[in-house]
Amino acid sequence: MTGKTHIMGGIAATTVMATFTDYDPAWFIFAGAIGGLIPDICHGGSKIGRKFPLLSKLINTLFGHRTFTHSLLFLLLVGFLLSLITSNRSLIIGVVIGIISHFLLDSMTKQGIKLLYPVNITVRFPFTTKTGGAVENLVLLGLTLLTIYFGKDIAIMGSSFFLQ
Repeated sequence: MTGKTHIMGGIAATTVMATFTDYDPAWFIFAGAIGGLIPDICHGGSKIGRKFPLLSKLINTLFGHRTFTHSLLFLLLVGFLLSLITSNRSLIIGVVIGIISHFLLDSMTKQGIKLLYPVNITVRFPFTTKTGGAVENLVLLGLTLLTIYFGKDIAIMGSSFFLQ
């Protein structure tokens, strides 16, 4: 999947969850968007890989694409590291949800992901699609509509995100 779909995946997942939780919606949704991009740090051509080229090159050299950064091990590591840096649960859980949305979306591609890395098992849905193809555009549209539907009831203007 492309960066725009991963961003919208993180936004959609956290927007839906924000309607059922007491997380600060602005922080939660912002973190979901960032989390949606983080796993692709292993790919130099990705949105995040272009922002951090040296880190991207290092991670790609060590692990390759869609291995460690697309695994449960990585998910747990990011969650743990974030909990050491901040106590903002909206931020921590938002990033984690964004990463999970990334995993689900990339599992819809032919390449799949190494969810159980370092175990060399590829995880993918039984139906797959081509990155950047027509099906991805339909997924992006669906995620956008989902965000609009659930987001209409979220009042983020009073959020602490905007008050700081």
